[in-house]
Amino acid sequence: MSLHALETVSSEAPARWLALVGIGEDGVDGLTEAAKALVRSAALVVGGDRHLALAAELINGRKLAWPRPMTLAFPEIVAHRGRPVVVLASGDPFHYGVGRMLAGIVAPEEILSLPQPSSFSLAASRLAWSLPDLTPVTLHGRPLETIIRHLQPGVKILALSWDETTPRKLADLLVARGLGDSRIHVLEALGGPRETVRHAPAASFDLETIDPLNLIGLEVIAGPDATVLPLAPGLDDALFESDGQLTKRDIRAVTLAALAPRQGELLWDVGLGAGSVAIEWLLRHPAMKAIGIEERPERAARAARNAAALGTPDLRIVEGRAPEALSGLPVPDAVFVGGGFSDDGVFDTVWSALKPGGRLVVNAVALETEARLFALHAQHGGELLRLQVARAEPVGTMTGWRPAMPVTQWRVRKP
Repeated sequence: MSLHALETVSSEAPARWLALVGIGEDGVDGLTEAAKALVRSAALVVGGDRHLALAAELINGRKLAWPRPMTLAFPEIVAHRGRPVVVLASGDPFHYGVGRMLAGIVAPEEILSLPQPSSFSLAASRLAWSLPDLTPVTLHGRPLETIIRHLQPGVKILALSWDETTPRKLADLLVARGLGDSRIHVLEALGGPRETVRHAPAASFDLETIDPLNLIGLEVIAGPDATVLPLAPGLDDALFESDGQLTKRDIRAVTLAALAPRQGELLWDVGLGAGSVAIEWLLRHPAMKAIGIEERPERAARAARNAAALGTPDLRIVEGRAPEALSGLPVPDAVFVGGGFSDDGVFDTVWSALKPGGRLVVNAVALETEARLFALHAQHGGELLRLQVARAEPVGTMTGWRPAMPVTQWRVRKP
């Protein structure tokens, strides 16, 4: 049964039949009497192998270790509706835990959650760091490059590791970006008898035999030549690998402002090129989503490399020619077209797909494309802008302004 087919159960079932019990490395000793009673009386107990082993002495019902993917266990959980079920989770089930997924298939009034301190809380207490002042990140099940956007000078980061290799890989990444003076804290098996906290600079990271169950504390220290992504749009063009198909920095900053990203929105970048606009859209907030459409495989591969190098490995890339490649994609909140916009059905497709209130921004350099934008502006309204940047460059022994090609930008909001 697919996850989509598992509809959230209604309030007709007995209340709070599904208990989410947080368990730490101290096992049953850290559980409250109420939590112990729930585990003992459960007809089904679900958890990772480690969780089930920690609570083994309390379990009387059937055990179910999480399969891969975890969603394969959801039909079995829902089939026990009305009978006591316990899901064991590390610490707080709703802090980077399974709670969010289960809340998607079981109504909140049928869930009882008994959390324990999360690994983030335990790590912050060991390092004497204030939780509101640090950046929480999970690298478990995610590319290591996910952390790049958070590497700001002076920032403290707590990152859930994927496994015992994550701290070393992170140290290597930091050194490669000129952040080798950053201090890494490796916190292993927090809350249990095997707990260990060790420290090392990234540049001379020498910690061995790290426990697979670890969390990383990171104090980012940036030297003058470190590669740090600024928080404002308009990244240096040199940060992007490109064959020339790149929306340049100054035009890109204006384009991002016109697209007006809002938290959690989805962008279509039609004619992805080097991926610069989609990447900068994603950098505005971790909840942003973007799909890039690119017909040339070599450009699609280049954009993927740029996305990873700049901390947005979640950029989804669709190889194909618009408008055909747009079929079946999730509905966008905004669309950017930066590479060609002839009368080939692209406008009709993206305009039909846009949500009401969605934004369309088109950049044109060619006169033929510009003429098309004039006609569309007359029909649909919006704004037309002429953007041009000139840079001071040597002219013989003196200096003069060298203008870049002008860009005509059409920006319009769908009613």
